[in-house]
Amino acid sequence: MSATAKKRAPMPDDIRAAKGGTPLVSLTAYTTPMAQMMDAHCDFVLVGDSVGMVLHGLPSTLGVTMDMMVMHGQAVSRGLTSAMMVIDMPFGSYEESPQQAFRNAARLMSETNAGAVKLEGGVEMAPTIAFLVKRGIPVMAHIGLTPQSINTLGGYKVQGRGDAGDALMADAIAVAEAGAFAVVLEKVPETLADEVTAQVDIPTIGIGASAGCDGQILVVDDMLGLFTAFKAKFVKRYAHLADDGEAAIAAYAEEVRARTFPAAEHVFSDKAPSK
Repeated sequence: MSATAKKRAPMPDDIRAAKGGTPLVSLTAYTTPMAQMMDAHCDFVLVGDSVGMVLHGLPSTLGVTMDMMVMHGQAVSRGLTSAMMVIDMPFGSYEESPQQAFRNAARLMSETNAGAVKLEGGVEMAPTIAFLVKRGIPVMAHIGLTPQSINTLGGYKVQGRGDAGDALMADAIAVAEAGAFAVVLEKVPETLADEVTAQVDIPTIGIGASAGCDGQILVVDDMLGLFTAFKAKFVKRYAHLADDGEAAIAAYAEEVRARTFPAAEHVFSDKAPSK
């Protein structure tokens, strides 16, 4: 599904049908301008709960609320015409019961125009995924490193090494059988990610996994070099905009203090321009 071939935004079934084809492209977005920049280049755009850390300065994703996700989802939706929008369900909005998950997923989709929701968890969340899918809520699953579970995982560690690989494979199979149309594999060993990709019949979306996955996703502020407090091993910087931005701000401050900005071309004369 190349950007030039798109005539409409993909639907979840289109994403699912891309299994084994040209790799799917995805990035996170939290604002309208950023969504506009990536719209023509991405198959789907994720409104990630990483917004809490990237834009709101939270220490983890655990403090992100439904209201925050709705606000940023609405902003991203305004910037998209070609890419499908997927939105994260925040921590505490779906774990209690399938019924709770449905209420919150329905709110996210109806108030943001999202094409699907994403939730974290494998075998334990399969019944909830099935419940949502049967009621018209397309679900993208997320297994491996699940940031909402860092307190029980013991931090941001690689998942699925050694004997733990069997459990991760079971998670992938469970979410696929429950009806998820795709699954994110985060911070999973390359060989295991390739095995999961070969085993399940839905696209795998890698982030710190393998180039052999059916698609890739990164946090856009990471790959643009805007969010520089931390750089994960799996992030490639395609630009260094934080450095450029700080240099521009320093130049602006210097010119303001030297009274060289605003210059003549930036101010207004007493006379109206002649017609």
